[in-house]
Amino acid sequence: MNKTKIYIILFFLVLGLQNSFGQNYKFKTSGFSVLEKNEKGKWGKWSDLNLVNLLVTLDTNKSRIVIYSQIIQLFEIIEYQETEENDADIVYSFSCKDNEGVNCTLSIITRKKQDNRKQLYINYDNRIVVYNIFNM
Repeated sequence: MNKTKIYIILFFLVLGLQNSFGQNYKFKTSGFSVLEKNEKGKWGKWSDLNLVNLLVTLDTNKSRIVIYSQIIQLFEIIEYQETEENDADIVYSFSCKDNEGVNCTLSIITRKKQDNRKQLYINYDNRIVVYNIFNM
């Protein structure tokens, strides 16, 4: 074989064997609630907390967040936003597109003053869904 073919083969071997440095995070949900805007564009009240046991994954290798509900909710991460931290919370936010291509923002919030309780917020223009989550 000539040198060019050897270099091409070596290149693809090295490319295929590289390790990725992304991580997978897994969470379980314990409940969720929804807040919606009314016809006048004003926010209503949070719905009652519904108990639910779902798996949520944050896959930084594939830049996506998946909620394994009855209908799988897939969020493609478009942008990783800067982490925000204050006395009460640590907020990790992601600009996303959902299964239907609708823009939304997902935020994983750690409530420091509530024993580091975690919540996942899914923010759309007209509704917000919050899941109480915990690490697996």
